Amino acid sequence: MKIVINSINNKYLETISFENLDKFHETFNKFYSIKVPLEAKIFLINESISAHQISKLKKNLDKINICSLRIYSNNRETVLAGKSLKIDSTFVKEQVCKNKLLLLDSKKKDDILHEGTVRSGDRISSNGNLCIIGDVNPGAIVSAKQNIYVWGKLLGIAFAGMGGNKNASISSLYLKPLQLRIADVIAIGPKDKPKSYYPEIALIDKQTINIKPLIMETRN
Repeated sequence: MKIVINSINNKYLETISFENLDKFHETFNKFYSIKVPLEAKIFLINESISAHQISKLKKNLDKINICSLRIYSNNRETVLAGKSLKIDSTFVKEQVCKNKLLLLDSKKKDDILHEGTVRSGDRISSNGNLCIIGDVNPGAIVSAKQNIYVWGKLLGIAFAGMGGNKNASISSLYLKPLQLRIADVIAIGPKDKPKSYYPEIALIDKQTINIKPLIMETRN
């Protein structure tokens, strides 16, 4: 069994080989801190699992904010078991199932570059650094395990250092977010507009998020 975890905007997160349902918490512990809605695609090639096993897996997936669950399998009994639980389950031939997995694996990226406005309701998440060339509007959420760079206005919610990286940072050309979070430290954005347009960076200093001018190093 392989489970592909995606954010709802189809940005790739991770593919996990999964054999033992009893080890669910160990395998998916990294996803408990992700608050944005996620999608899970389960691929079962030449495998048969019961409706009881699928139900158990679904209950555990619900704990990590899964909003959409799909099953792809070349085993008709597995597909019928999924359908009996009203889960979107599709019968596909073995090679088609393998091709879908290969296509998803080819999209794997730790760092993500997004060009364009991130609008209200949009969610973008990265396993590494996240660089956005454009604005992040109020109501949008951007997150990354490492650093976040917004070359535009950051007006929504930004969460850097997912998983506990307190050395992560959030940078923007215009920093007026609704909320900032770095690792487990949270700060509400300033009420007043920035007095001038210049790059700023948010960092953790003594368990507090501080904002200061971002100094760009230049080389001759």
